[in-house]
Amino acid sequence: MITVFPPSEHGDLKSAVWVDLRAPSEDEISEVELATGLSMPTRDDVSAIEASSRLQRIGKALYLSAPLLTAGEAPHLSPVGFVLTPERLVTLRFDKFGAFDLAAGHMQDDPDLTGFGAFTCLFESVVDKLADGLELVGAELDRVSHGVFHQKAYRRGAASDLHQRQTLAKVGRIGERLSQVRDVLLSVGRIVPFVLEVRQADTPEPIAARLKAVRQDIASLNDYEAHLANKVQFLLDAVLGFITISQNDIFKVLTVASVVGIFPTLVAGWYGMNFQYMPELHWRYGYFGVLAAIAAICLVLYWRFRRIGWL
Repeated sequence: MITVFPPSEHGDLKSAVWVDLRAPSEDEISEVELATGLSMPTRDDVSAIEASSRLQRIGKALYLSAPLLTAGEAPHLSPVGFVLTPERLVTLRFDKFGAFDLAAGHMQDDPDLTGFGAFTCLFESVVDKLADGLELVGAELDRVSHGVFHQKAYRRGAASDLHQRQTLAKVGRIGERLSQVRDVLLSVGRIVPFVLEVRQADTPEPIAARLKAVRQDIASLNDYEAHLANKVQFLLDAVLGFITISQNDIFKVLTVASVVGIFPTLVAGWYGMNFQYMPELHWRYGYFGVLAAIAAICLVLYWRFRRIGWL
């Protein structure tokens, strides 16, 4: 699928400032290459992770690539390629991104759009979407934190285990989302300074100022992402700490039960010996006396443990 900006009735590629290729076919790629005179990267090219492959200058064109978060209920990282010249921007993508739709809306109001202008507008939209995503993550972390530290009564038993498992899984999903945002910020944070440095002489001053603002925004988002990552680690440690406390409570109950059961076991083993001469065997009420002594000592031990707060 080929989309051009500014929009035209016949989709003229030669006069287009921004050519957006979404999951293109080979014929569409050939058509864009013929109209623009630019060589289009492949999906393997834009998926490379080494910096030398993501940031290249070939002739007058800059070949850039970065992973971006897709739009939808289950966002994931998908590679995007950028071919930038002073006159034109060509993007190659394989999924839907909210930043592209946002940038397209902004570009419709710009009558003096250039390749650098389209690139700057697109990356401003990418940063906006990243900021919105981090804000959502921060709000979700606040809800999880409130549920962990401000609950009035702590559950016990199966309900507690299920709640802790769900909280742990939720913190893990948030950490995974933050890791994806970190990958995007790392890639975008390399691209913007590279464009400013390589194309400094060709970049109009207003566009350069906007790119510098984007670079500063990325630095701020990196700091905020680091803060959220620390909070995720703190919540993870806290949830694991509560799980450890629950396990200790279980072992404490088992320990108390074993201590209370020691005396009956001792008495039963004592009088279970098969010696011929045992004076207590001839007591008329010895059996009931032993049972009463066992019950009394068990009750005393249980009361003692309850008083010190072990039960």
